[in-house]
Amino acid sequence: MSWRVANARADRKFGSAARKQIIMFLADKASDDGSGIWCSKGTIQRHTELGESTVKRTIREFLKEGILIETGARGCKNGFTVVYRIDLAKVEVLELTAEPDIETGATVNPVQTGPGTGATVTWVPGPQRPPNHPKTIQKPSTRERVATEDEAAEKVLAAYPPDRVRGKVESLRQIREALDTGIEVEDLLQAVKAYATESAGFTRSKVCFSDNWFKSGRWRAYVEEIARRREETKVKQAEMLVGLAGWITDRHPLCRHITPGQVDALLAAKLVTQAQIQAADLRS
Repeated sequence: MSWRVANARADRKFGSAARKQIIMFLADKASDDGSGIWCSKGTIQRHTELGESTVKRTIREFLKEGILIETGARGCKNGFTVVYRIDLAKVEVLELTAEPDIETGATVNPVQTGPGTGATVTWVPGPQRPPNHPKTIQKPSTRERVATEDEAAEKVLAAYPPDRVRGKVESLRQIREALDTGIEVEDLLQAVKAYATESAGFTRSKVCFSDNWFKSGRWRAYVEEIARRREETKVKQAEMLVGLAGWITDRHPLCRHITPGQVDALLAAKLVTQAQIQAADLRS
């Protein structure tokens, strides 16, 4: 356990309580350089008491954002566990949770650089800082974020069968709420497309209109299936790399079938060394 890593993570904003809870749990397992984290998603779920889908989604987000990096795999009773490293440099640029220091108190020179914020010598309160004062903290505009969310919601709704779109405003609102919970736009889009394909032959009395489909959360089963298949693919890829690493270690004749891309993946996962690659007569 590294108190250094844990303390450094504690004073940064990660976007939500769930994200903060998970990164703090991982930091508690890290070495001082952020590496050596090996705990399954089930372990994270049990200790944080968060939902399975929340843990899996958050880990995917951290990997995508570069906050977490997969550095290899470690064997366990159920097969293997992915080893992670927290990129300390990525975390250091996140917004601080602490309020910025406010300059107060008297100075040797009574002349102030800007309008006063406290009482003067005559006990008359001074004027507040104007909004455009360089030391005034301005909230960032949300216009760009809202525009992006609207564009994403429109894209998802456009994939819904057009003859079943009803209550567009309500449908878009429900889509935005789903995205606000952390659901990936591409996952929700794929869920809509999967439903459209699955129900292509349904009669009108059997279909679900868009406002009800999003409101009732019928997309969740599709998104969970997408996440499950993605995890299975990652597990299979990791198992394949472990097998290839065994070939290289044993200098198996089948090493000649290993592609340069697979060599790069093996080195990135630290399953083999450059010396072992050269000994097996492979080139990265």
